[in-house]
Amino acid sequence: MPLVAAAVCPHPPLIVPELAGAAAPELDDLRAAADAAVARLLAADPEAILLLGAGPETERFGTADYGSLLPFGLRHHVRLWHTNCSGIESLPLSLTIGAWLVNRSGTELPRLARAVAADAAPAECAALGAELVAEADGRIALLVLGDGSACRGVKAPGYDDPRAPAYDEGVAAALAGADVEALLGLDPALSAELKAAGRAPWQVLAGAARAAGGDWRGDVSYHQAPYGVAYFVANWEKV
Repeated sequence: MPLVAAAVCPHPPLIVPELAGAAAPELDDLRAAADAAVARLLAADPEAILLLGAGPETERFGTADYGSLLPFGLRHHVRLWHTNCSGIESLPLSLTIGAWLVNRSGTELPRLARAVAADAAPAECAALGAELVAEADGRIALLVLGDGSACRGVKAPGYDDPRAPAYDEGVAAALAGADVEALLGLDPALSAELKAAGRAPWQVLAGAARAAGGDWRGDVSYHQAPYGVAYFVANWEKV
């Protein structure tokens, strides 16, 4: 099958040490977990890495496109793969951080990138996942970027919502169990109310795994909520 492995990582700007400044050590554990997840992805021996994250609309990007961290105070462009005059600054935050993580690994593998609209319906997400598998040329590894709820406490970006812990525990269980149906069952309205930026990308992952077939094994290596936002790092591998 063309989809050989998948990894899930969050995309907080503060994962970039130069942005976090003196607070960088607070996310050392998250950074290490994300690095390890990408390393496991590469260990599956893919021929290319496909980055997937939420954006304003569903679209694909060129291999020379790039993202910028300037909106967060750092004058730094993050390339997806190639560097040439055809590239444009177009990657949303999710894919910018994803590209930063992959570039950090030092791999020279080709990189592709797709965004899914943050408000895409579950059926659309599943269909996109199946499309990614159908059009894959060779062995593809999927790096999925997405955060959990942003309502974990009164200092959270979305303030405190008592529904958030149960929502995040459900996501963690689904990722750990490689539970496609549980991810596809995430409610878009509740996810939006809890400001869970990962809902649509996780559902694309579910659609891709279902289309690829076979049995999948999940492993969650990080599940915490620093700064009131739930972050998950996970790997899915073929059994």
